[in-house]
Amino acid sequence: MNENVPVPAAIDSGADARAPGGDAWRRVAERVAAQQWPAATLYVVATPIGNLGDLGLRAWQALARADVIAAEDTRESRTLLDAWGVATPLMAAHRHNEAAAAQAICERLARGERVALISDAGAPAVSDPGARIVREVRQAGYAVVPVPGPSAVIAALMASGVTSDENPAYVFAGFPPPKSAARQRWLAQWCALPAPVVMYESPHRLAATLADLAQVCGPARDVTIARELTKRFEEVATVPAGEAADWLQAQPHRGQGEFVVIAHPAPPAAADAQAADPATDALLDALLESVSVRDAARIAARVSGLPRDVLYARALARKPA
Repeated sequence: MNENVPVPAAIDSGADARAPGGDAWRRVAERVAAQQWPAATLYVVATPIGNLGDLGLRAWQALARADVIAAEDTRESRTLLDAWGVATPLMAAHRHNEAAAAQAICERLARGERVALISDAGAPAVSDPGARIVREVRQAGYAVVPVPGPSAVIAALMASGVTSDENPAYVFAGFPPPKSAARQRWLAQWCALPAPVVMYESPHRLAATLADLAQVCGPARDVTIARELTKRFEEVATVPAGEAADWLQAQPHRGQGEFVVIAHPAPPAAADAQAADPATDALLDALLESVSVRDAARIAARVSGLPRDVLYARALARKPA
């Protein structure tokens, strides 16, 4: 088992105890190294989502002490490991070989080895591969130790201000469907919840998703767009959904990178009050004479700019028995 843990140059050198590399950093690194590191254990390790400096000392120790690191992309992970002076061997563990990787990892654990599991960035087994490996390791009776760290979801929420200690609820919905019709149904389902909805999106679909979000939720619904989190060109902006396209097009580089999108919840009191005004009720009543509740809400949302989920509830309540 690997007990020879290197000390990164940033910690090994320097005289200022308050600066990276000083005595304070060395003392913390030594305290982390002295913690319990049980063998025959799978360490599920969160890695930086962009900034190499975000690897925690405990994560570094777990990777350095492992006998093997199961990585989603071994070439991508080697860059991180080289930067931190970690020479632990790598094995592939991605969605196309996860069953075989799980078996190989269980065999290593049976020999008393430590195995670390990482993804390309962030937390394994959440929106990245690894869940099957974790399940099979646990079913085989071996310990699984999470080593938390960077998270694009949490970073985006921290920078958005959409949650609070009084209302900390949010939902993580993952990636929206690639096709518009399915994506609109998906958005209508998630954005009807009275909580912020956090999602990932790729650069080539971002504009279409923002347009669908404005159509489903109404142009007044706030949306936070976070791009390139923790990286050099990090940017976080909150705008009404109807203005998201303009924000995206204002700078040519804004369509590049990795994105987290947060659909803010509709302000309940304001939205309900607007939906209940006589003009909106008259529009819904007229529509309900010839179309379904769903279509009435969709058309009224397009006309009024109010959230479709609020109008749907209003239309449902006003539909003749």
